[in-house]
Amino acid sequence: MFEKTFYKTFFKHGFNEPIQVNYWDGKSEKYGDGETKAVITMKEPIPIKDIRSNASIALGEAYMDGKIEVEGSIEDLIVSAYQKSTSFIRDHKFINFLPKQNHNESTSKKDIQSHYDIGNDFYKIWLDKTMTYSCAYFEKPDDDLYDAQRQKMHHIIKKLNPQPGRTLLDIGCGWGTLMLAAAKYYDLKVVGVTLSQEQCDYVNAQIKKLGLEDKAEVRLQDYRQLGDEQFDYITSVGMFEHVGKENLNEYFACVAKYLKEHGVALIHGITRQQGGAYNGWINKYIFPGGYVPGMTENLDHITNNGLQIFDLESLRRHYQLTLENWDKNFNANIDEVKKVMGDDERFLRMWDLYLKTCAGSFKAGNIDVMQYLISKGPSGQELPLTRDYMYK
Repeated sequence: MFEKTFYKTFFKHGFNEPIQVNYWDGKSEKYGDGETKAVITMKEPIPIKDIRSNASIALGEAYMDGKIEVEGSIEDLIVSAYQKSTSFIRDHKFINFLPKQNHNESTSKKDIQSHYDIGNDFYKIWLDKTMTYSCAYFEKPDDDLYDAQRQKMHHIIKKLNPQPGRTLLDIGCGWGTLMLAAAKYYDLKVVGVTLSQEQCDYVNAQIKKLGLEDKAEVRLQDYRQLGDEQFDYITSVGMFEHVGKENLNEYFACVAKYLKEHGVALIHGITRQQGGAYNGWINKYIFPGGYVPGMTENLDHITNNGLQIFDLESLRRHYQLTLENWDKNFNANIDEVKKVMGDDERFLRMWDLYLKTCAGSFKAGNIDVMQYLISKGPSGQELPLTRDYMYK
C-alpha cells in the first residue's frame, strides 16, 4: 500500500501535462485534467529507495530494461516534467549529486574512449556525412542536417575573423570537420587534438584524402600537454562538458596559455543558465565524468584567466533540432545499428532514450549550448566593430 501511495504522489506531482499510468497490478490512474498526453506503463515496481537515491538512474535503467514503457513523446514528457515545479526532475530529494570526480589525463582518456571509441561505423549510421557530433546551426528549421552542420562549422570559423596563413588549434577536434574546413577553405595551419584513437585515425585518413598534409595535423594528445605552443586562434566544440568541474579553470587557463597576444578563441559547449549540474544516468551510461557548467561559472573562469568576452550566443533551439534529427536517423536505421552493434535491446533503448531526453532537456531550457567568443587582451582588438562580418 505504501509503495502504491508513493507512486501516486510521485506521478501526480511529476508532470505539467495530463498523463495516465498503467501499474503492474493491472490498475490505471490518470493524473491531471484534459487530454492524456502520454501513457506510462510500469510492468513491475521500481524500488523506492532507488528512486529516492537518484531518480534519473532508477528510471533510466528501468526504461533500458523494459520495465517501463512510454506511449507518446518522451521528449515532450521530459519538457512537461521540467515545467512542473514539484516534479522529481527538479526536486533535490531525488538527486544525489556525484562526488568529486577524477579527471587526470589517464582517466580523461578512458572516459572519452568509452564513448567515442564505440566505433566509427556506429556513428556513421545516424550522424550526417560530415561526422559532426555536436550542435548544428539551422538557418531554417527544416534545413537538412548535413547543411546545418556545415553552416555551424562556417559560423564558428567566421566568428574568429580568420586571416590566411595564421594558425589554429582545435581542442577536442572530434572527426575533424571543423579543423579540416579551416585548412581547406580559410587557408589556416591547423592542429587538432583528441583522446579518441578512432577519431585520430579517421582524421589522419581525411587529411591524406584531401591533400592537406602541409596545413593540417591531428594528435592523439591531451590538451594539457601542448607545452609552450601558441596559436592565433583556438576553437573547442563540445569539450568543456568533459573536463570536470574541478578542471574548468585549468581548461580556460590552457586556452589563455595557448593563445598568442590578441588571439581569438571560440569556445562552444553545453552549459546551463541556472548553474552547473550533473545527471546521474548520463554520467553512468553515456558520458562518464561529465559536468555541465553554469554560464556565469564559465564567465568567471574566462575573466579570471585574463581573457575577455567579445560575444556570447545561445544555440539552445539549434541543439534541440540537432538531437531530433539524430534520433530520427537512429530509429530510421535501427536495423543497420543492430548489424553493427548487435541486437542488444538494452543498448538500443539506452541510446534512443539518451537522444530523446536530451532533446527534451534543451527544449525545456534546462540546458543550453553557448558560443563564447573570447580574446586575449582587450576584447576583440582584431575583430570588426559589429557582428556583420560573422554573417557575410
